[in-house]
Amino acid sequence: MRKYFVTGLLILVPLAITLWVLNLIISTMDQSLLLLPERWQPKQLIGFHIPGMGTILTLVVIFLTGLLTRNFIGKKLVYAWELLLTRIPVVNSIYSSVKQVSDTLFSSSGNAFRKAMLVQYPRQGSWTIAFLTGTPGGDVRNHLVGDYISVYVPTTPNPTSGFFLMMPRSDAIELDMTVDEALKYIVSMGVVSPEYVVAASRNLKAVPPQI
Repeated sequence: MRKYFVTGLLILVPLAITLWVLNLIISTMDQSLLLLPERWQPKQLIGFHIPGMGTILTLVVIFLTGLLTRNFIGKKLVYAWELLLTRIPVVNSIYSSVKQVSDTLFSSSGNAFRKAMLVQYPRQGSWTIAFLTGTPGGDVRNHLVGDYISVYVPTTPNPTSGFFLMMPRSDAIELDMTVDEALKYIVSMGVVSPEYVVAASRNLKAVPPQI
């Protein structure tokens, strides 16, 4: 009975968490309808509330914003808007920092996580997966002797938080693993291994020991 119970949990828990997250996102985006004048709100026009209208409205606004800013006039407006924000104290530092991070993570030409690496952290002999983000820059480069790389060590099971490290390139091992596979491996706390790793281990077991 315990085996069947555990099997049921493994099937229902991911489904329940997925539905909970979707409900949280949709209900949060529905709050964006409150920004509309009361007479324009769907509940006033139709007479009843439709779940998900805020989500649709948010996606449409994001799409139209991206569409309008792709042309010459739109780019000029964005440039003027950003120039205005850079002249406002406090807002300037917050907006600039957030924009740099978002441009790095979401830009189609960017590549925030370039490669999956194997590094020793938090001490020698203890290994974890990290992501190559680049090389040290600025004045930091002047104080590091040798070939150094910048890596991001994510926490598990939430890889959105982690640690930024700079280490010698020779101390990191490049993995034959995609970034997506490495993220799944981290989120699952090592339970979900990449398929080729499992296949390799099976092949090793199938090979008779050499005498």
